[in-house]
Amino acid sequence: MDPNLAEFGAEIRRSESEIDLSRAALLIARAEYPDLDLQRYLLQLQELTDGVRSEEWAGSPLKRLHRLRRFLFEKQGFRGNDADYYDPRNSFLNDVLDRRLGIPITLSLLFMEVGRRLALPVEGIGLPGHFIVGFGTGDERILLDPFNRGAILTPESCQTVVSRAIGRPVPLEAGHFVPVTARQLLARMLSNLKAAYFKREEWEKALGILDRVLVLDPDSPGEARDRGLVFARLGKFRAAIALWERYLRREPAAPDADSIRGHLRQLRQALASLN
Repeated sequence: MDPNLAEFGAEIRRSESEIDLSRAALLIARAEYPDLDLQRYLLQLQELTDGVRSEEWAGSPLKRLHRLRRFLFEKQGFRGNDADYYDPRNSFLNDVLDRRLGIPITLSLLFMEVGRRLALPVEGIGLPGHFIVGFGTGDERILLDPFNRGAILTPESCQTVVSRAIGRPVPLEAGHFVPVTARQLLARMLSNLKAAYFKREEWEKALGILDRVLVLDPDSPGEARDRGLVFARLGKFRAAIALWERYLRREPAAPDADSIRGHLRQLRQALASLN
């Protein structure tokens, strides 16, 4: 096994409370940058933390939260990449730190991880089509949008943000605001990267991401199906056939089962013509 993949597996097999999200995110980035210096970027996170602390740090947790928000988004200039949202670099924590650009989930991860180092319990909230953070102070809960420079949100404005992201009205319920687990956050990061590489038809890179998805969720039939698609695009027909046959055995009544059967027929014909 690729040592970077093995290291990612070792990290995400820890108990939920022990997973180091910063490290796990940087291990995902090694799919693109195999020789990435993790310590360099972990040090950058610590330097950001020290930068926040170097300012007036006394006061209530809520005041500290707003100092963190101002430091990252006003002084350090982190912001959402509206101009090229689907650039894969937006999903790699090292690139976010270097470029000060990201998408909602990576900017939220940054906010959460600097907050954790400051003993501010910031939680990730995976809304449909958008990712934000929440911070509880007693009976009060603050919602922030790191993609929009830490703008303060209400549940009503979250509805507007989500509807705009999805392109249609999406009613939000209490369950949408439940904090995500570390593994859920990492799975969503990987899903974003997979979508970006599929969109660009960069199949070898997509395969590297799918390798990590299957480490995180080895029993996912949908990911095995998508891995088959990548193998087909790479001309690895036998591997694609094996994966799709396995998918159909597990999910014979899946909504896309007939489509996959059609792809299987085409691949078998293509293989027969090569013999």
